[in-house]
Amino acid sequence: MDSAIVQHLIDNILSAVATEASLLTGVRDAIEDVQHELTRMRSFLIDADKRGASSAGEETSLTQVKNTAYDVEDVIDMFMYHINSHQIGGRFAWFLRRTIYIPETLCVRHKIASKLQKINNTIKTISELNQKYHGEHIERSSSEDSHKWVVRHAESSLFVEEDELVGIKDKRKQLKTWLKDREQQTVISILGMGGSGKTTLVASTYNSDAVKRHFDCYAWITVSQTYDVEDLLRSMIKEFYESRKETNPSDLSSMNYRLLVEMLVSYLEKKSYLLVLDDVWDTNVLDELKVSLRERYPGSKIKNKFWSKSRSKIILTTRKDDVARHPFIGIPYVHHIQLLEPEEAWELFCKKAFLSSPNRSCPPELESFSKKLVGKCQGLPLAIVALGSLMYSKNTSQWNQIYSSLNWDLSKTPELEAVKSILLPSFNDLPYQLKHCFLYCSIFPEDHEIRRKRLIKLWMAEGFVEKVEGSTLEEVADSYLVKLTFRNMLQVVKRNEFGRPQRCKMHDLLRELALSISVKEKFGVAHDGGEEMKECRARRISIHKTDGELKSFTNMSKIRSFLVFNKTLKTLPLGSKMLRVLDLEDAPIDELPDEVFQLFNLRYLNLRGTLLKRLPNSIGRLLNLQTLDIRDTQIMALPRGIGNLQNLRHLIMYRYTWNWNDFRYVNGTNVPSNISRLTNLQSVSAIESNGDLMQQIRGMTQLTRIGISNVKEADEMDLCLSIQNMKLLHYLFIMATNAEETLRMDSLSAPPPMLRMLILVGKLEKVPRWFLSLQRLTNLYLHWSRLEEDLLPYIAALPQLGGLMLVNAYVGKQLCFNTGFLKLTRLGIQNFPQLNEIIIEKGVMPNLKYLNLNSCMELKTVPMGIEYLQNLQELNLQSISMELENRIRNVDFPKVQHIPKIYTW
Repeated sequence: MDSAIVQHLIDNILSAVATEASLLTGVRDAIEDVQHELTRMRSFLIDADKRGASSAGEETSLTQVKNTAYDVEDVIDMFMYHINSHQIGGRFAWFLRRTIYIPETLCVRHKIASKLQKINNTIKTISELNQKYHGEHIERSSSEDSHKWVVRHAESSLFVEEDELVGIKDKRKQLKTWLKDREQQTVISILGMGGSGKTTLVASTYNSDAVKRHFDCYAWITVSQTYDVEDLLRSMIKEFYESRKETNPSDLSSMNYRLLVEMLVSYLEKKSYLLVLDDVWDTNVLDELKVSLRERYPGSKIKNKFWSKSRSKIILTTRKDDVARHPFIGIPYVHHIQLLEPEEAWELFCKKAFLSSPNRSCPPELESFSKKLVGKCQGLPLAIVALGSLMYSKNTSQWNQIYSSLNWDLSKTPELEAVKSILLPSFNDLPYQLKHCFLYCSIFPEDHEIRRKRLIKLWMAEGFVEKVEGSTLEEVADSYLVKLTFRNMLQVVKRNEFGRPQRCKMHDLLRELALSISVKEKFGVAHDGGEEMKECRARRISIHKTDGELKSFTNMSKIRSFLVFNKTLKTLPLGSKMLRVLDLEDAPIDELPDEVFQLFNLRYLNLRGTLLKRLPNSIGRLLNLQTLDIRDTQIMALPRGIGNLQNLRHLIMYRYTWNWNDFRYVNGTNVPSNISRLTNLQSVSAIESNGDLMQQIRGMTQLTRIGISNVKEADEMDLCLSIQNMKLLHYLFIMATNAEETLRMDSLSAPPPMLRMLILVGKLEKVPRWFLSLQRLTNLYLHWSRLEEDLLPYIAALPQLGGLMLVNAYVGKQLCFNTGFLKLTRLGIQNFPQLNEIIIEKGVMPNLKYLNLNSCMELKTVPMGIEYLQNLQELNLQSISMELENRIRNVDFPKVQHIPKIYTW
């Protein structure tokens, strides 16, 4: 069992008890008893998590702790549900809540106290939890055996035959070049996820006699997660001696750290060496080893007249970005190993699955199955080798059976145990907060691209995000995502102009590993409709495939999170009063049951893309709601009850029309005037401006993101005063009432200093002069500005501008980029009816990667100077003239031939 999952559960319970202490009158003694025991449980769990996997006895104790903690959570949540059902009902209900002697209230409190007392007795009889949670020593043989297996598996790569290697020829050639290069950094870090072939690549290079001849001595050390630095030093000394066929020192076993370092420094002082540190998990071991590995240059305190002209090299392999980039001995060179290309994956699979076939080729009758199986591995060499070995010697009927049933159940397929043994350490190494965040990603469908903003809001709603002084919860959650990508636990599939993750996904094998842990621990389950589930025992469930109804679910009372990834689901079998998360994005639901608005514990409600037309005033009962997403629904106005949601942090209300060439490509939503009461609101977009809204929002200085539509000329002063007060604002969207309304914002004398994204939709008489002060702006989008004044001189020097999108933003015939735009990576020019010439001077936009020209029919030639954009990766030409299309294929082709991708539409 993963004790960190239960530890988090206990943390949540203790936090809830502390937060709602004022409402626990009548059951306080029982709560305090349970709270005391839960605190002791937590200490036991922390110790268990540090020790790792252990005996069956400890597993049993942990299971009992988990079940008990779940029971406590259920009882407390039910009690809070009862209390809150009165709290949200107005003055009369408030009177009932405060009057604890009403018989109904007394009865409920008595029942709750009795249940808690039973639970408390159960806690005290869980075998004293190994002599009261800190008793007898528990054997760690299973953990140690697993560690030894991983080490043996890594070192076996040193003996892989040449003809078994696939997809590393070019990588090995490059690595050899780096090793022989005297100017190359001393340390070369090979970074990649578990099973990606890091060790195999390094081993095949290390075994090369041509490489070894370049150094006086060499050593291969497998570090792994469990290490003793003195043992590592002893191994290094032995390997260095043996590489020169010298006799090992006889007294190594009796030497302490200091003596071992002195010996190693003395031995390496006059030599160039090659050292491989395989499977490094933390930077501490590097810091402990570096003192013995520093080269002694001429002029240092240690004289070295034999200093080698051929400098020593260290190669380390790791799954963690922070380890790869650690300044171990100077700044390392980091090589991120890529997964195999489809043809390479196919070749490797055939080598394993068809070992006895002529030329190891796939029989025609198995080719279809084989390619589908290889596709499941997504280029991960370890998985391909394991699956190929599994399929070896199977007949056709067995292939069909295995393919139909294969779901990478690592616990039930012994042949795939190697995959689990390699991947599991990556999970075990995560801090407990990141473990929950990682497991949570597995309830998204296979290969699903997860939006960063959606994910961090879900993590917050689940209580996974710790409070950190000086940072918002959103910033802390964002750092969690970055850490998971640095550890190669999540794959980034889309980044913004500055490398920040926007969308990510899980590798299929890591997802299956996470799902197997989640199901076992009742953390979560992904239901694909493949089998009946009469009762969901997990705390979280996601629905992937159904026939439109969920008839198989009869008991949902334990559920805390319910997510739908099925566009045919029309009914909601809720059944749980304790839901924290309800995510119905894109489900064809046109009405919500009243039960939804009684979910006092709901933190996250995602209705994006549904068919809903209205929200009832009872939305105001969801007092704990943090996120409400109604983007792309038919809801045109919010009820007044929205003003009761004091914990609301994110209100997302865009309604896109998706016709980018029209003025109104997006619509806002009407909100009541009491929206200003939401003092915890961080982001709101887009609000339809009506009445005195501009005055109402003036006090919402805590906002970091706001969008306002239906803005009129007369709103200028109130709008600018409100925006100036929002010092934390980093996203601003303003849309005028219609295409003819002038968007006046000249009164904005001091724009928000943190502003990073600016979107202005509407006619501008001139370029706002405050553009010059947008020193942190990363993205600028001007839509239907129809400026007569040249915009470019006002934004060319903005130091952080990475994305620029101009739609019908200028009425002139020429755009001349003659200076600046040093960080611009994306440029879009769309719907410029009179534009007939684009000029790009040499040295301008040196980092541009994506250029999009759309609906510029008067443009007859490619931009003059496009040949200077040597970093341009993609040129998109949409709705262009025939003259331009012909010139690109003929006379202008030499100017664009350096661009890898050119698309015409």
